[in-house]
Amino acid sequence: MTGHQLVGTTLRDRTIDATSNVRLRGALARAVGRFASHRDSALGVIEDADGLRAAARAIKADVVGRLPDLLEQFADNVLANGGKVCWAADADEANAYIASVAARIGARTIVKSKSMATEETGLNEALEAAGCRVVETDLGEWIIQLAHETPSHIIAPAVHKDRYQVAEHLQAEVTDDRILEAAPGPLAAFARERLRAEFLRADLGISGANFGVAETGSIVLVTKEGNGRLCTSVPRVHIAVMGMERLVADWQQLDLFVNLLARSGTGQHLSSYTSVITGPRRSGEADGPDEMHVVILDNGRSDILGTEFQEILSCIRCGACLNVCPVYRQIGGHAYGWVYSGPVGAVLTPLLAGAHHEAAELANASTLCGACMDACPVSIPLQDLLLALRRRRAASATRAERAAWRAWAAAWSQPTRYRASVKAMSTGRGLARFAAHAPGLARWAEGRDAPQPAARSFHERWRDGTV
Repeated sequence: MTGHQLVGTTLRDRTIDATSNVRLRGALARAVGRFASHRDSALGVIEDADGLRAAARAIKADVVGRLPDLLEQFADNVLANGGKVCWAADADEANAYIASVAARIGARTIVKSKSMATEETGLNEALEAAGCRVVETDLGEWIIQLAHETPSHIIAPAVHKDRYQVAEHLQAEVTDDRILEAAPGPLAAFARERLRAEFLRADLGISGANFGVAETGSIVLVTKEGNGRLCTSVPRVHIAVMGMERLVADWQQLDLFVNLLARSGTGQHLSSYTSVITGPRRSGEADGPDEMHVVILDNGRSDILGTEFQEILSCIRCGACLNVCPVYRQIGGHAYGWVYSGPVGAVLTPLLAGAHHEAAELANASTLCGACMDACPVSIPLQDLLLALRRRRAASATRAERAAWRAWAAAWSQPTRYRASVKAMSTGRGLARFAAHAPGLARWAEGRDAPQPAARSFHERWRDGTV
């Protein structure tokens, strides 16, 4: 794996830390609860929201199914518009290309719009190692950059922080004797004052890409703040980093996804800024960069094509699944250990970050309740993908674990054996504590109270009429 590494601790350890943080859980509950309720309201005014979601799922399935051809069409049109294209097989190739552009133009200050793809590749660290100064300009991203953290949510990076924590981080950037009030207005005003100067001095602007339109080679950015437009138009060079799956074929498809994206993520009917970028500044145009580059990032995505997990490539990164997930709502994003969190992160991380234990265990960070699929604007069956990852992980279980589960399956696969095992546990109720330390169960039992069987089973009570 390249780019940002998994944090090196277990899911259980990170979950314990998160659930014991009352301040974190309070901030999460307020934010994601609001997102989820606003989503319901925004979709409620659409006559056939489920029909639109079904259409979106079918479109994304078609796009992913013919992704190589659409990528070629998109790249050809980017070149025809005067842009340049880098096909990056992994994070190292993407970072090296961007660093080479920065070195060629002599860039020292780089401004960035929000981009999960560059979080995935660890771009900031790579550019800083090359001698560049990188400034995140999305307010949430800037806050976590100052805090030396990673995003906790796909669309709201600092969702885990309350206004007092935000004020502490921004106060450290004050160069005069001002004391910042811990209120949204003053904090946003200070951020605007500081970041506007960065746009004007920047040599290079970097953005992500919500969508690429194959028909015209255009990049589409959907943002809540004006920083995206400043990053892509003020510096003399703009680089967009786009995951290879983030395509639509044409403008008709884009119209559907733009309407679903904002409604699903934040409950807005349309995001504050929807920007379309088609090549660098042309002759006679007053605004725009002299150069535009598009980095098309693979980084493990092509390995997912043609597998049972292919549908995860339909994700449009709206964050709706995080907002309704009972696990995410308790532990936040950092407990997932990598760039992507929530149900989509529990699927993507094992697929993109590697199949070692620390990534594979994320498939267990789910109740499999299906709320994520119900909220997803493209109806990705995330619970089915999580089950498939669990099956894949089970193939590497130890002999002791396999033996324990085979014994359990054999005991409960026949009515007579089931009744005998229940009778044995009821007779020797203390055996429950011993069973909790059997191979394959000990880790599960850690932090839980072992269940105590009833003195008399339901079947026994049913037979004698006491229930």
